[in-house]
Amino acid sequence: MNDNPMNPVTSFIGRAGVGSASVGRGGASSTDGGSWYEAMSKAWGQTLDGQAAKITNLSDVIGSGGDQPSNMVKLTAESLKMQFMSNNAATSQNSVGQALETLGKRQ
Repeated sequence: MNDNPMNPVTSFIGRAGVGSASVGRGGASSTDGGSWYEAMSKAWGQTLDGQAAKITNLSDVIGSGGDQPSNMVKLTAESLKMQFMSNNAATSQNSVGQALETLGKRQ
């Protein structure tokens, strides 16, 4: 697999870890004018889009006669990776959303 180690999610996490994404009351990111929560959502979306493209490409290869076992295993692995990433995206979005809701109730 030829994965880019700096995909949008890891890039976001790296920026958030060093404090370049603002988490203040306005929550504006220094790069796009949106909140850090929005930046996280966009990063997950871009990452999931990229993974979906890999699955689509492998499916096209298989559909056009490349139905060797190695391609089938690759498709299965990429599909499971997509499931894992999708579950993590939903979990992180829900957890952060609940935390923000809790903070909002305390103010």
